[in-house]
Amino acid sequence: MTGKVAVVTGGASGMGYAMAEKFLTAGAKVVIADIEQSALDRAVAELSAHGEVFGVRTDVSSEESVQALADATIERFGAVHVLCNNAGVETGGTFGAIEARSWRWVMDVNFFGVLNGCRVFLPLLEQQEEGHIVNTASVAAFNTGTATMTPYATSKFAVLALTESLDIELRARDASVSMHLLAPGPVKTRMVEAERNKPVDVHVSQEPERVAQMENLARITAEVGLEPSAVADMVYDAIQSGTFFILTHPEHALTGVRKRLHWMETGEAPAPRVAGT
Repeated sequence: MTGKVAVVTGGASGMGYAMAEKFLTAGAKVVIADIEQSALDRAVAELSAHGEVFGVRTDVSSEESVQALADATIERFGAVHVLCNNAGVETGGTFGAIEARSWRWVMDVNFFGVLNGCRVFLPLLEQQEEGHIVNTASVAAFNTGTATMTPYATSKFAVLALTESLDIELRARDASVSMHLLAPGPVKTRMVEAERNKPVDVHVSQEPERVAQMENLARITAEVGLEPSAVADMVYDAIQSGTFFILTHPEHALTGVRKRLHWMETGEAPAPRVAGT
């Protein structure tokens, strides 16, 4: 990746930060985008020790904001070769208690944020001999039934469908851009604190089921979650090898697919899932 340009959304923390660091140490120039200005400034200051990086405050749910990110990237570096659509949020509750605004926030960031990135950056990536788009979904894209997390799972299913469909189309016309789907399981990030960035009109559920689920997810993440740097290594390797599925916990993804297949074949529905599995 020496001399290449990579753009990473959600790049001020967690997996996005680790991807940016990995790309910089591999010789790339990096643009990190995030909605938290203070975190963005801090990340740029830290990452500058590894190479040339700058930050652009970006609301990925806004196509205009993503377009401004692309314009700033081209103005600064003249090209873009890798895009990681990594920004994501989570909120939920029992289905009847989830307000429409909460649904829209999760879908706007998790799905439309990815769609906006693909729509804006794909024409720029196709100007290169080789380009890559990494869309962050989740192991939840292969699983249903995790209590209080229906909006999150729905958004990640949508990312899976978009990424697979776009990959098939690009390969059919022998395009220069390759797609990659990152579907992480438990990773030591701040995802369980995602509601810190919520708009003021998004309600945070205090239902016992929701509180227990978040506590359980936090515990599992602390106990068995991967370090973000390990995920960044997987992303880097997938870009080098052209691998589509980047599964940090393949057993969890495959179990979900097998449960669905069993459901389709037998009519026997799976049991509710525990967060993080």
